[in-house]
Amino acid sequence: MTNYTYEGLFQLGFKWEIDFCIYEDYGLVWKSDQPQPTEEECAAAKAEYDATQYQRDRAPEYPPIGDQLDALFHAGVFPADMAAKLQAVKDKYPSA
Repeated sequence: MTNYTYEGLFQLGFKWEIDFCIYEDYGLVWKSDQPQPTEEECAAAKAEYDATQYQRDRAPEYPPIGDQLDALFHAGVFPADMAAKLQAVKDKYPSA
């Protein structure tokens, strides 16, 4: 069995169908001009990818970053200079 996986190669920065393809019958087909990583490098990268799965699971459930930042602004947790910059924009473009 090969240690080349989509996730491992993706974690290493390679793109499916541009840099590589993995076929059940043929295994890895390397297309990139970059050197092909070893199976060990790919397996280590897959382990790193798997260890950060929680980040990919959480991301779609968080509120949009704009909503998060607006909540922080209204809670008064920004430094004064940042709060002043944000308030200037809000004053320039008031809500209806």
